[in-house]
Amino acid sequence: MTQSPKNTDVRALFNTIAPEYDKMNNIISLGTHKLWRQKVMARMTFPEGANIIDLATGTADWALALAEKSDPTAHVTGLDFSEEMLAVGQKKVDVSDYFDKITLVQGDAMALPFVDNTFDIVTIGFGLRNLPDPVLGLQEMYRVLKPGGQLVILETSQPDNPLVKPFWQLYFGQVMPMFGKLFAKGKYQEYKYLDETTEQFMDYRTLGQRLLQVGFEKVTISRFNLGAAAAHYAVK
Repeated sequence: MTQSPKNTDVRALFNTIAPEYDKMNNIISLGTHKLWRQKVMARMTFPEGANIIDLATGTADWALALAEKSDPTAHVTGLDFSEEMLAVGQKKVDVSDYFDKITLVQGDAMALPFVDNTFDIVTIGFGLRNLPDPVLGLQEMYRVLKPGGQLVILETSQPDNPLVKPFWQLYFGQVMPMFGKLFAKGKYQEYKYLDETTEQFMDYRTLGQRLLQVGFEKVTISRFNLGAAAAHYAVK
């Protein structure tokens, strides 16, 4: 059982919310999560025949976007520890134009089942904050990346503008869990947990420092929606 820092069985939680996950993502982010991914991928470089892995792939939205963006000889692996999230994702992959270049696998982002220097690109979107040990996850990402490979992290963040932060806290602390109750079959506590992981996760500067400590180079950061999300780019 994978436990979060709040002693929550995260795998069980995501298995529970899997059926409504895509709908809730659109509601909670007001559709901006798709725009954030588009902006992030516009800054990425896709070598020919790239071997790509999307960690915490969930229902495979980013895996599908990576498959679309990369050339026909590239391959995308989507890894997640929730079998129910992967089941939803597999249905989307099966009816897509990229079913033959995407492989979804169940696994632990803190103990990746791949040898060193396997991937040209590693991505993780809105999943790092749910790892019991995010730094161990970063170390695993570094290990499986090829020298010169790209790491891209897209994650919720905390605004530091004192005028904006109270509204952000109200939205994530009160409104988002209520959306879970109204639109996700009463799953208030599950979405309350997701709010708490967002609020308690390291800020964007600290994450940048952790990347450097792990060994990554050329760390750059982009922020979205007044700091509600941040993208970190790094190279091994």
